[in-house]
Amino acid sequence: MEKEIQSYIDEAVKKAVNEQFSTAMKKNSKAAIIASKGTLDMAYPPLILASTCAALDIECQVFFTFYGLDILRKGKNAHLGVAPVGNPAMPVPVPNIIGMLPGMTAMATKMMNNWMGKVGVPTIPELLDTCVESDIKIIACQMTMDVMGIKREELIDDIELGGAATFLNFATGCNITLFV
Repeated sequence: MEKEIQSYIDEAVKKAVNEQFSTAMKKNSKAAIIASKGTLDMAYPPLILASTCAALDIECQVFFTFYGLDILRKGKNAHLGVAPVGNPAMPVPVPNIIGMLPGMTAMATKMMNNWMGKVGVPTIPELLDTCVESDIKIIACQMTMDVMGIKREELIDDIELGGAATFLNFATGCNITLFV
């Protein structure tokens, strides 16, 4: 009987500690995400992760740099492509020589858009809207914009411009940091 009582107490304490730890982690969780690639297949991960952070009440900032800025470009973000050339993650292995043929990028892009649409995954512009509406801080890298000649008016509204120092100031206090 004593053993059963001790086992019950141990389980109750373990459960209470786990609940308290989970609550504390949730309250203190912050996520810093860097989006550096601008293809369709690489635009989804940072936006899905950021919108999930918002759903879980995790403070999140996404820093868009280099080709990742294409995700923020008005008009362009709705037409990102996915290239089959040298892409080992393609579901049907496509030899590079075939992937280089005209029209293969358009076909791979259409396939991916169809897969996402069939299971109800929002489009890139819809995910961006969700992130903005959910108070995810979106930062476009000013230095990269200068290097690439991208003007502020080419980017979506409701974002900030900043440099690496702006992002790192936030990232140093994060317990989740991702480079996509």
